Amino acid sequence: MPIFEYRCKKCEDEFEALVLGRENVECPSCHGRKLEKLLSTFAAFSGSGSSRMEALSAPGACGTCGDPRGPGACSTN
Repeated sequence: MPIFEYRCKKCEDEFEALVLGRENVECPSCHGRKLEKLLSTFAAFSGSGSSRMEALSAPGACGTCGDPRGPGACSTN
């Protein structure tokens, strides 16, 4: 049961809808049926490869000494 995001072309309301099968979706504000399916945040972010994993990973090591605890963790800062 996917959840989709929509924008109503009649009243410009943005909403999410749980879509079951071939169910017709309508705007909860004005009951309009002319809708634009939006690209959700998750869909925009879900890609593949190392760039996606890098975005999810922890910050890198200290730029000065390489301490894995991160910037400010060692006495050289």
